[in-house]
Amino acid sequence: MKALVFTEYGPIDVLRFKDVEIPTPGDDEVLVRVHAASLNDWDVGHVAASPFFMRLSTGLLRPKSTMQIPGCDVAGTIEAIGKNVDRFKPGDEVFGDLCVSGFGSFAEYVCTSQNALAYKPGGMTFAQAASIPQAAQLAVQGLIDTGKLRSGQKLLINGAGGGVGTFGVQIAKLIGAEVTVVDSSIKLDMLRDLGADHVIDYTEEDFTRNGERYDLIVDTKTNRSPLDYMRALSTAGIYATVGGSMLRMLQGLLLKPWISLTSKKQFHIVGLRANRDLPYVNELFSGGKLVPVIDGPYQFSEIHDALRYYENAEQKGKVVVTMERNNETS
Repeated sequence: MKALVFTEYGPIDVLRFKDVEIPTPGDDEVLVRVHAASLNDWDVGHVAASPFFMRLSTGLLRPKSTMQIPGCDVAGTIEAIGKNVDRFKPGDEVFGDLCVSGFGSFAEYVCTSQNALAYKPGGMTFAQAASIPQAAQLAVQGLIDTGKLRSGQKLLINGAGGGVGTFGVQIAKLIGAEVTVVDSSIKLDMLRDLGADHVIDYTEEDFTRNGERYDLIVDTKTNRSPLDYMRALSTAGIYATVGGSMLRMLQGLLLKPWISLTSKKQFHIVGLRANRDLPYVNELFSGGKLVPVIDGPYQFSEIHDALRYYENAEQKGKVVVTMERNNETS
């Protein structure tokens, strides 16, 4: 099979295509024939070993394995199963986030735990399925589990033009929130079309200094001082970061006790609970209430270009890669 591998840490250029043996599933694993995968910060971080603590599991100076394959989000078909697998059978169409059992979706086949997968609804394409696992669930867990978003509340999503934000806008409007989004000008029309009530071009306006206050801020960038975010919150507002600068997150954790002592405001880092909310997302999708925004899809042979494009934060929604041999996104 063809796989995208790296043997040293570094930029996207260290990734190489390589022909490798199709893996054999263990007793509790399934072999998935990959139809589509999507790009996430974790994938770029896996290759670069950034943040540095990732090296504790992948190798301090260089990858422990001689064949590291990145890729978290996957959608495909069950090809084979281990003897203890009782949830799936060959031919089942599935999708999920492989971070619970490792990476590996940037390949034609991947082995993973059966617990890392869910059934793909019949009306969902493989490209749509691949776009969902991390981004949609971070949106759900940031807005609902952590943010406790309610109808009538004012929500701001910083960096709303990517995967988490495009899912988040739709979910927040279903809840009945008043939604403000922040991103570059090239993404604002798309976000309006998704239902955003107010849009802010971050190059023209600083939302932390415009006098507006929000009941919930969901942040995909975490590129400002925690105190700036606190200034933009209402009296008992909640700030929830789902990704971005590790330094800014650390600052927030250090300031969190002081924030709690001096105000009713809250600072939270959302730790993804992988695959937990896929049934809820499936329900929204099947009911026509949630539509993935897909940038691409790119072909697997174009994945280096897709990753560079993703690193530049130019994408609208989720960047998806499909396998040429399937020649399909459904």
